[in-house]
Amino acid sequence: MSEHVTSRRPSAPSARALRLAAVLLPLGLAGAHIGPAATWLPAVRLPLCPRLAGTGSRHHVALTFDDGPDPVATPRFLDALDGLGVRATFFVLGEHAARHPALVAETARRGHELAVHGWSHARPWLPAVARESEGVARTVRAVRDLTGHRPRWYRPPYGILTSARWLAARRAGLLPVLWSAWGEDWRADATPESVRALVTTRLRGGGTVLLHDSDRSAAPGCWRSALDALPGIVRDCRAAGLAVGPLGEHGLR
Repeated sequence: MSEHVTSRRPSAPSARALRLAAVLLPLGLAGAHIGPAATWLPAVRLPLCPRLAGTGSRHHVALTFDDGPDPVATPRFLDALDGLGVRATFFVLGEHAARHPALVAETARRGHELAVHGWSHARPWLPAVARESEGVARTVRAVRDLTGHRPRWYRPPYGILTSARWLAARRAGLLPVLWSAWGEDWRADATPESVRALVTTRLRGGGTVLLHDSDRSAAPGCWRSALDALPGIVRDCRAAGLAVGPLGEHGLR
């Protein structure tokens, strides 16, 4: 008696499987894109990603500013920092640097460090690898051409890292740095007292402070609260035995 072997062809994917794949694939891609943004949360960033949080030498505090250069506000911060004998790191937006090249050059001339905040203060929710990479690269070129120094650091707008922004920084040879403490000086109800209290409450030796030297992406005039809080913040750090300076002196590894 002969045996017959019946071979079965793999069945085509069912309509249900295809519908499930159509749902899961976009979700997976979205998760890969926005997943790194979890580092925005201090509870994630501080214990798990200390270098990304700007944790450096325990006897030093890094002072950083975002969103400039601003022809109205930035010169006032530069004068205040001169009076305090402090140098800082300014994360600039490329489009504003291109509009105010003399101010960028003056910031560097006064001994401050220039870093990259992206080309514009765009929201990051949609994947845009090419746009992010080009914006970061353009800002790197602008800072280098205006100051004679190639920037080292990158902080994304809103502090939100996505996979596209990680890749853009990596391609440009930049190290992403967020912050350890901020004064929420971008709020409409911010005051010098609230900004100082929030920074000093959250700050420890080795931390990185975030303030803003512009209100273009925040409440109008809010930079005044940061400016008026600045002397007190520096005094508080020095009273605790902490030096204050730019990221380049912060011992990040």
